[in-house]
This record gives sequence, C-alpha cells and structure tokens, in this order.
Amino acid sequence: MKPNFTQKVTNWGNFPIVEKEMRSEDSFKKIKEFVLSHNEVIARGNGRCYGDASLGENIFSSKKLNKFISFDRINGIIECESGVLLSEVLEISVPQGYFLYVTPGTKFISIGGAIASDVHGKNHHSEGCFSEYVTEFKLMTENGDVITCSREHNTDKFWSTIGGMGLTGIILSAKFKLKNIETAYIRQESIKADNLDEIFRLFEESESWTYTVAWIDCLQKGQNIGRSILMRGEHAFRHELAENEAKSPLVLKKKFSPTVPFYFPNFVLNALTVKLFNFLYYKKQSKKEIKNFVDYETFFYPLDFVNDWNKIYGKSGFIQYQMVIPKETGKEGMKRILETIANSGNGSFLAVLKLFGENNPDAYNSFPFEGYTLALDFKVNSKLKQLVDQLDHIVQEFGGRIYLTKDSMSRSSLTDYLKNVNSSKFVSLQHKRILNNK
Repeated sequence: MKPNFTQKVTNWGNFPIVEKEMRSEDSFKKIKEFVLSHNEVIARGNGRCYGDASLGENIFSSKKLNKFISFDRINGIIECESGVLLSEVLEISVPQGYFLYVTPGTKFISIGGAIASDVHGKNHHSEGCFSEYVTEFKLMTENGDVITCSREHNTDKFWSTIGGMGLTGIILSAKFKLKNIETAYIRQESIKADNLDEIFRLFEESESWTYTVAWIDCLQKGQNIGRSILMRGEHAFRHELAENEAKSPLVLKKKFSPTVPFYFPNFVLNALTVKLFNFLYYKKQSKKEIKNFVDYETFFYPLDFVNDWNKIYGKSGFIQYQMVIPKETGKEGMKRILETIANSGNGSFLAVLKLFGENNPDAYNSFPFEGYTLALDFKVNSKLKQLVDQLDHIVQEFGGRIYLTKDSMSRSSLTDYLKNVNSSKFVSLQHKRILNNK
C-alpha cells in the first residue's frame, strides 16, 4: 500500500492552509524519484515566505538538505546544500569575520529560498540582491537531471532560476560570496521624521549609507501622514566599540528569546490596538536623532527575537503586502497607499519603507527595480480583499509591482513578471492562481 504523506501545510502567514503531499529527502536519487513520479512538484524551504509561492499539489521540502560542503575562509566563499538556513551560515561565518552581503528581515530562510526569491535587504540601493553574490548552484530539472548553473554554464537556467520562485526546478546546493567584517556590531543612527516629505528627504540624504530602512506609522492622516523613524547603519570597526565589546568583537552573548505560546484571540488585534502600538513605537524614541551601536541581530532581525511571533495575528493568519513604485512617483504613490490604509482601518504593526537602487538587468525575474518599496502586515479578515484590490489599483496606476514571495491574493497583472520559467512539472498554487486570474 502506498504511504500517505498528505498533511496540512502553510507558510509563515498561516494563510492559506492547504492539505497536500509533502516529502523531504536528502538523497539526490530519492529526490529524482519524487520528481519523476509526480506531474506537479514545487520546492519549499523553511516555510518563511508569507503567501502561497512554495505550496503545491506535491511539495518537496529541502529541510534535510542541510549540510555545509565547503568554506573557503581565505576568500569568504561558502558552498552548502539548499536547505541550510541563513542563521546557520551566520553561526559559522561571523566568528570568522564574514557576514552575508544581502539578508532579508529574518535569518530563518533557506539558501534555496533566498535564490528562488532573490531576496533583498536594507542595502539594495548600495549592494543589490542576493543573486549578485551567488557564483553557482546545482539544479534538478524536470527530467531529474542535475545541472550546474552559473554565469558561464547553463546561463539561461541560472538567470531564470534567480527570482524564479521554484518554477525552473529544485535547487540542491549553492556557492556564494560573503563580505568581510571586523565586528558583529552595527553603527546605527535613528532619525524621527514628521511626515512623508521628511522621510523621503532623509532617504535621499542617506544614499551613501550601506543600510537604510524606515518604520512608518501607517495610520496617520493629514500633515502627519508618513510619520516614521529612519534607521541607517554601517558595519562597525573594532576601534569604534566600547572596551567590553572590543575584547571579543565577533562574538555575541546569547539572548533569551521569548515564545508566543498560543494563537491570540481575534479581538486582540483591532484598529485601536494597532493605532496604540504605532503611537507608542514612535514615541519611545524621545530624541529627534539617536546614535548608538547595536549587534547585527538587533539591527537586521528584530522580529526573530520572538519565536512564533506570527501567532499574534490569530488562527485566521495574516498577509504581508509588499510593492515597489518607481522612484520618480514614489512619494505620490506612497501617499495614496497610506491614505487608503488609514481610511480602511486595517492598520499594520509592521510597515517598512526601503529604497531600491538599480537592479541587475540579467536578473530579469527579480522583484526590485529603482524605486521605493513598502511592506505591510495585515490580519486576515472579511474586509482585507477589498483593501488589497484598492492597493493593487494604486500600484498599477503608478507602474509598480508586487513581490511574489509575499503575495497570496493580488491581481495577476502586478505579479506576472516571471520570464523563461515555463514548466509542466514545477508548479505552485500561486502560479496557478495567477494564471487562472488572467
């Protein structure tokens, strides 16, 4: 009798939840058997994307592909299997004086997911996407062959897989470059902005900084719309640190990480509590500008401090809506978006604004282009689809697009920018949804 591998599967937003087959193998032979024995397959890393991009009829989980292959400590090049997490890379690389060139807002994503989503961070304007530092990867194609893809070999598969959302095959392993650091700390400046005009001016003045990001109070209206806090940073040098930190500059003390033990009841998150949180978050910084040093985990991964924080949104789950709007119309577009959110009452705890620079034209499936990107978390409720439709109209009007890694309900015209990923084998629920909505 054939074993039943069907189970309930969802990603970080707990929406949607599907009941599908999911298998995890560490043998290339067994992975090939899985691929060839199913009409539709999609790869899934650690399930930290927000939408339905890594969900499908038959899911291959890369969690057992979790081994390091090599670490060139002279040149800062790591090779590992695709299920290795960024957190695991940091554990071995930071003590050796290396850091990821590009990292998103969580360290708990897989290397395969980082390539398939071509993740970006707080430094896209200065250092681009994750793919800029990937030298090669091994890909299992729909006939079960394993090919090595790079800028010199199987170039078409290399570029179509980057940002290709798993639709070109299963990434088995990858080799990528790291950057040199002297310490595990960031020299940070936090600056309060009273409105959208001021935060856009601060972004433009901060383009020489490696890392920039802003938290926005998305429920403000009128003169206060866009009220925010800009955080900009650089990797700290050893001589800049206080005496205690300078003794072991690449080693961080272990911190206690609390865990959200259960799903919050639906009534906990509402317009009032979100408004109160945004008010307190803005007011907690009493000065206009603060300069300090923080460890890299505090700067890059503040949400990772709380385990299972997604449960705060309750069992109904949440979505993250992320768009990019061209730089020349960014301010006007973001104003319209923030006005629409404020009027809807569907506020977001997390509203993050970043500036994108020019993207590598070879990475044609990557989400970023030169402009401003805003990411917002929304609790799933009966009115959310209406808000998403309104936001989609605005994004389309201003020539923007939606990030496929976050999407679970946007219109196909904003998400249909994938090229050269046509495959009858590697199919996700997201891709089906987009195709059906055309």
